[in-house]
Amino acid sequence: MKHVRHFTPSLFLSLVHVCLVQANYAPYFFDNGARSTNGNMALLSLSEDTPVGTHVYTLNGTDPEGDPVTYGLAYEAGSRRYFSVDKNLGNVTLIEELDREKEDEVEVIVSISDGLSTVSEKVRILVMDANDESPEFINTPYIVQVPENAPSGSSIFKIEAVDKDTGSGGSITYFLQNIHANKFTIDRHSGVLRIKTGVTLDYEKSRTHFVVVVAKDGGGKLRGDNKVFSATTTVTVNVEDVQDTPPMFIGTPYYGYVYEDTLAGSEVLTVVALDGDRGKPNSIHYCIVNGSEGSFEISNTTGAISVIKSPNQLKKEVYELKVQASEVSQEGDDSVYAFAMVTIRVVDLNNHPPTFYGENGPQNRFELTMYEHPPEGEILRGLKITVNDSDQGANAKFNLRLVGPGGIFRVVPQTVLNEAQVTIIVENSAAIDYEKFKVLTFKLLAIEVNTPEKFSSTADVVIHLLDTNDNVPKFSSDYYIARIPENSPGGSNVVAVTATDPDSGLWGEVKYSIYGTGADLFLIHPSTGIIYTQPWAVLDAEVNSKYNFYVKAEDTDGKYSLAEVFITVLDVNDHSPEFNENIQEKTMIIGTPVKIEAIDQDAEEPNNIVDYSIMQADPANVFDIDQSTGEIKLKSYIRSLDIIHNITKNKDCIWSVVVQAKDRGSPSFSTTAVLKIDITEEIKSRVKSYILGLKKRPWTIFGICMSGVLSTISVTMVISTIMYWKSVKRSRLHPQGKIRKIIRGPPRRTVC
Repeated sequence: MKHVRHFTPSLFLSLVHVCLVQANYAPYFFDNGARSTNGNMALLSLSEDTPVGTHVYTLNGTDPEGDPVTYGLAYEAGSRRYFSVDKNLGNVTLIEELDREKEDEVEVIVSISDGLSTVSEKVRILVMDANDESPEFINTPYIVQVPENAPSGSSIFKIEAVDKDTGSGGSITYFLQNIHANKFTIDRHSGVLRIKTGVTLDYEKSRTHFVVVVAKDGGGKLRGDNKVFSATTTVTVNVEDVQDTPPMFIGTPYYGYVYEDTLAGSEVLTVVALDGDRGKPNSIHYCIVNGSEGSFEISNTTGAISVIKSPNQLKKEVYELKVQASEVSQEGDDSVYAFAMVTIRVVDLNNHPPTFYGENGPQNRFELTMYEHPPEGEILRGLKITVNDSDQGANAKFNLRLVGPGGIFRVVPQTVLNEAQVTIIVENSAAIDYEKFKVLTFKLLAIEVNTPEKFSSTADVVIHLLDTNDNVPKFSSDYYIARIPENSPGGSNVVAVTATDPDSGLWGEVKYSIYGTGADLFLIHPSTGIIYTQPWAVLDAEVNSKYNFYVKAEDTDGKYSLAEVFITVLDVNDHSPEFNENIQEKTMIIGTPVKIEAIDQDAEEPNNIVDYSIMQADPANVFDIDQSTGEIKLKSYIRSLDIIHNITKNKDCIWSVVVQAKDRGSPSFSTTAVLKIDITEEIKSRVKSYILGLKKRPWTIFGICMSGVLSTISVTMVISTIMYWKSVKRSRLHPQGKIRKIIRGPPRRTVC
């Protein structure tokens, strides 16, 4: 009997697992070269401007047994973490911004694992430069001291700037802003600042120059674009003064005055000169070269010029002095100098104001009487005015002007030298109005022009105006509206019109009159302007309620104006309402009202508005009447003749109703009338209704019968005439027709 060994499945799996463990090999990275984008990141280079979040590399490896692998990144302690990795896919992402100027390479420990074995490698990633830095000037600020006599083209300073980038992005060139307006130039490579060829510096013209220097790099790639960065700085060039400029006089030209009361030895004016080299100025020495003629002297140190003679000894009115100012150097040399001309005028003292004169001497009030509205341009010849200033030259020059209501008069001349006859001319005739100003008052003012004292004087000019008839009477309104009741007696006042004439005396008196087609019934008082009715006038609003005419206001010289008068005749309740003639009888069909009408001849409401009412009816509760329209209808409960027969024993159904028409005037008038109402049932046929109405109008029946007879006769005559003319016409068209009908031959027989 054989013995068979049986192995359990769990034991078999354990033996297989031991064999596999003993045969496991470590995973490894692919080495794909320096320019590969997948492998172990060895020799990877990245530009520093790579955006954060960019997928920069893919770790790629394998396991000999084909097991799945995972990837990892690690850094040494204290190092910044620039990358992260997807452990399954191996995708490496940039998570921190790179900066080559701070760190030009990054060390990373990359690892690959199959779950049992892990392989780690340290790789070095190179950070490549991008043009992300601007040039920077060093040792700023730049302040340079340059003497003004430095030769053109000479070097005065060296500017230096650095750029942390490499390659073209780190190379720097220099240039100046506003090069054409600049006195300097710069070497584009070395940064040496020079005075431009052919240009010199001048302390007296400009003490400081501000030179703007631009440093620009050579450009380079940044995030895929070519970028060029630049920086600017300002070089302050201070120019140092050198003794090379003659003295200069300040405040030229020089003028001085010697007045008639100036004392000998008095200072007239002072001239001032300064060394043209303001940085290190020399002292100044003054002297008069010529033109003094022994009348003036000057202080050698201060430049003060004084008169050494009394004014009455001076022989000329104007002196022209030539003054020299010389620089005195520290060595005592005064070879550098300048000249200035000084004009000194001997003038009269201004001690006389302008004065106005009349025919009898000095005068400060002038009066004139004249008519209003003189022609424009007319001279006021009644005024004899002269003005004089006793001073000489500029002291005797003054202006004239009138002070008062503006634009009415003007004065001639306006500027006077010494003396003139004053003329006043009319400029605005309309403003010279007696009704506005009885007296016009002006101030005639004379005031010196070019003197510091500005002496002046005034005179009153008073003009008394005389009136002329220059105004037309004017009504208080262009039209007047009045109302008068129609029952006003003759001679009643209607309205008062008013016109005024501002002229004085007889020219201001106004006379009134009226005219026009509507003025026949009215009169006007010639003085008071009261309009009233003719004594015989009878007004009737129903005949004519509107009148209009013109009223005239005239002065004694025939000047006049017109106004229009509108008069309304007010209606008075003087008519009673009157019923029309066919009110005596009315036929009322049950359900249909009958209407009465009364007319009031009054012209206006409420006098001509009529109200209707039933004064008496037997029995009283059969009819209703509309107060406004006069419609009479049966009470609402009466709908048939049977009801009426129950109310009254009168079988004819004819009622006598007393109706009243009353107006709404005050006092009110009314009229009454007796109305007979015949009540019948509703008749459907209008012909029957008309026939029923004819029984009360026999003459109407007679007329209808006669009309019928006449109409029948007329129709018969027309028909007979038509038939006659037709037969005549037929006879003319066929004259032998009858013969053919009467004479006929025997009938023909046919032989067989």
